[in-house]
Amino acid sequence: MVFSEKQRRVLTWWRPVSPDRDRQAVICDGAVRSGKTLCTGLSFFCWAMRSFQGRNFALCGRTIQSVRRNLLSELLPLLERMGFRCEQKASKNVIQARLGGRENTFYLFGGKDESSAALIQGITLAGVLLDEAALMPRSFAEQAIARCSVDGSKLWFSCNPESPAHWFYQEWVCKAEEKNALRIQFTMEDNPGLSDEVRQRYANTFQGTFYRRFVLGEWVAAEGLVYDFFDESFLGDIPEGPFEVWYISVDYGTSNPTSMGLWGKKDGVWYRVGEFYYDSRAARRQMTDEEYADELSRLAGDRPIRAVIADPSAASFCETLRRRGWRVKKADNRVLSGIRLTAQLLKSGKIVICHGCADAIREFSLYRWDDRAQGQDQVRKEYDHAMDEIRYFAATVAGREARGRVFAGSVERGRF
Repeated sequence: MVFSEKQRRVLTWWRPVSPDRDRQAVICDGAVRSGKTLCTGLSFFCWAMRSFQGRNFALCGRTIQSVRRNLLSELLPLLERMGFRCEQKASKNVIQARLGGRENTFYLFGGKDESSAALIQGITLAGVLLDEAALMPRSFAEQAIARCSVDGSKLWFSCNPESPAHWFYQEWVCKAEEKNALRIQFTMEDNPGLSDEVRQRYANTFQGTFYRRFVLGEWVAAEGLVYDFFDESFLGDIPEGPFEVWYISVDYGTSNPTSMGLWGKKDGVWYRVGEFYYDSRAARRQMTDEEYADELSRLAGDRPIRAVIADPSAASFCETLRRRGWRVKKADNRVLSGIRLTAQLLKSGKIVICHGCADAIREFSLYRWDDRAQGQDQVRKEYDHAMDEIRYFAATVAGREARGRVFAGSVERGRF
C-alpha cells in the first residue's frame, strides 16, 4: 500500500527512532475519507504487538457494529496479509491477535450514551483506540482512558470535526501539547487512495457547515440557515406520466403544526408533489386524530400508498391510521444525520420539492441552527414541521435506497 506523509507519521510515531516516541497519545482528526481510520488502526495493532505480551487492549466506537464496519472490515484482512493471526470471538466481542510468538487480546466496546461507561469499568488496559471519539459521551471516553494503567500504555483517537464547543475539541484537540498528545489534522489530500473524481464528488455533496467540517476538516460552529444552499433552482414541476411508487410522510402536532408530504418516485427521483399543513394555533382550533386521518386520505387520493412514514412519537395517530388499514412505518428520527442526508439528496437531485409545496418552501427559508446551544449542534424548534417530515422521508426511504453511494457512506461516519 502507498501511504501519505501524515499517514506514515501516524504509523510510526511510537517507534523508538521517531521524534514523537515520548508522546502519550495521538489525535487524528479531519475530513471524511482522508485515510485516518485505517492508518490509526494499523498503527495501533502494530504498536500493541511489538510492545506487549499477554495484555488487554480496547477498540472503541460509537457502537460495536460501527467498530466492525468502519475499522475492522478493512483492517483485519490487511493484518492477515502482514502475518498477524486474528481470531474473532464474535459472541464475546473479542479478537485474539498473534504475531511472532506474542499474543494479546483486543476487546470491542460501544460508547453511544452515558450508560456505556459502565461497560468498560473494571478492565485493565495497555492501550485504547477510540474511533469516532467525538461521537462518544465524555463519561465513556474518560472511563476508557482511566482503564489504561499499564506502564507504557498509550491512547489513540480518530474523529471527524464537530462544533468547536465540543468537549473533545476543548479538552484534547486544544490541549494536545498540555496532554503530551500528537495531533495530526487530515484532509482528503492525505488519502492517496482517493481519486480527484471522488474528492470532487464529496465537495459537491456537502454544503455550509458540513462542507467545512467533512471536506475541509475544520471544527466550526453550525450557524445561520440549515439548508443555506436552498433556492428556486431546487424546485421542480410535477412530471407527467405515471409514478412508480407512492409514500406519505408525517410530522404530527397537537398544539404545534402538523405537516404531511406526498412523495412519488419517477425515474429514480423522489418528488414531493403535494402537502397538507395545519397550524392549530393560527387556526385557533385543534384537529382530532380522526380529522387528520381524513386529511391524509384526501392527500393520498386514489394513489396506492406503500406506507405512511410517521413521527415515531405520534402513537395515537399511528394507531388511528392502522385501524383504517394504512401501513405505518416509524420514521428514523436522528436529527443531524437526517439533515445531512436530506441536504445531500437535494443537492444530488434525488429528491425534488415541487412548486405547489408552499409551506415546505417557506420553512426552508426560515429553518435555522440554534446559536444559543452550547457544546452541540441543535436546530431551533420553530419552522421545523415540514422540515422534520421531509427529513423523516429522506432518512427512512430515499436515503436507504441510496445506500452505498458517496453520501450514504459519509453519513454513517456522522451521528448515527
